[in-house]
Amino acid sequence: MMKKIFLTGIGVAVVVGAIVSTKLGQFNAMGEMAENMVLLPETVTAMTLSRGRWEKVISATATVSAVQGVTVGAEAGGRVAEILFESGATVSQGEVLLLLDTAIEDARLAAAEATAELARSELARLRKLGERDLASEDVIDRAAAEAKETVAQVGVIRAQIARKTVRAPFSGRLGLRQVNLGQILQEGDPIVTLQASEPVHVDFSIPQQQIRHLQKGMLTRVTSDTAPGETFDGHIIAVSPKVDEITRNVRVRALVENPREQLGTGMFARVEVVLPEQQDVLPVVATAILYAPYGDSVFVIEEHRNEETGDTELVLRQQFVRLGRAFGDFIDVTEGLQAGDTVVTSGVFKLSSGMKVVIDNTLAPEPSLKPAPVDS
Repeated sequence: MMKKIFLTGIGVAVVVGAIVSTKLGQFNAMGEMAENMVLLPETVTAMTLSRGRWEKVISATATVSAVQGVTVGAEAGGRVAEILFESGATVSQGEVLLLLDTAIEDARLAAAEATAELARSELARLRKLGERDLASEDVIDRAAAEAKETVAQVGVIRAQIARKTVRAPFSGRLGLRQVNLGQILQEGDPIVTLQASEPVHVDFSIPQQQIRHLQKGMLTRVTSDTAPGETFDGHIIAVSPKVDEITRNVRVRALVENPREQLGTGMFARVEVVLPEQQDVLPVVATAILYAPYGDSVFVIEEHRNEETGDTELVLRQQFVRLGRAFGDFIDVTEGLQAGDTVVTSGVFKLSSGMKVVIDNTLAPEPSLKPAPVDS
């Protein structure tokens, strides 16, 4: 029995040894293949840097406000008889928005007009009598005064009726309706807001050190998240002479075109004031930047000589950089690169320092300082 168990153990050991030996042979073969494997270079797009000149700007966060903006209110008290506008509608100056009931005023006007007509007739009769010396000058003068008074009373009532017709004081876009049909309004009660939004005011603040750069009439460019890819042109119309005692900033106002009313009152926007002078820059395409918490970097392409083959190869070197202002598809590199450097312009997230590459710009998009959105 013991002999049988011993022989079985020897057989198992032999089988296990054979399996282990086979696997070790496979692993050794795989290792040799890996050592002999030649990695193909990564295909990348690239650009060679050159210095340029960009227009110099002052940037700030701004707030959009209406050139004209009011809350249209009731000029007189009364019951709302007719509402002639819709919330959010565009209206013209003088357009009727709302009518208040004028039944009482209409009755008073009819009575006043009758009284005025009677006074005019009486005055005419007395003047004819005066021509025959049958009416004194005093009587005629009193009749003339009474006639003028009745005419004036007619004018007062007509003015009261006119005040019960609410009109748009200027052209613009209405807000939300704040009254209902049949509602009793008091003088001054709000009816609807009205904003003139073409053009608009754009208000922003700049540090006091930059006041010397600003002049009335300077060109401004405004962008907003509500209109991606679009720029709204304008110019400075006022610079406040007062410096804020807390922030040491100065308020500036620009008048900005808003033809499709994409800039709404109260919106945040980004404004750039274009200065007369230009600045030297070293621009790189924004897609070349590898952003990271520990620092932004690019991959510089350098020529290295292969010691084994003697061939010249393109090898990557990761270079940390300091970035400046963005303009269109480009970003200014203020530190870390120099003119003549060649950098990878796309797919940088999958690269690493020391990789071999080949350059192929066949399908690379053409970057622009003034990119235009493509309609989908």
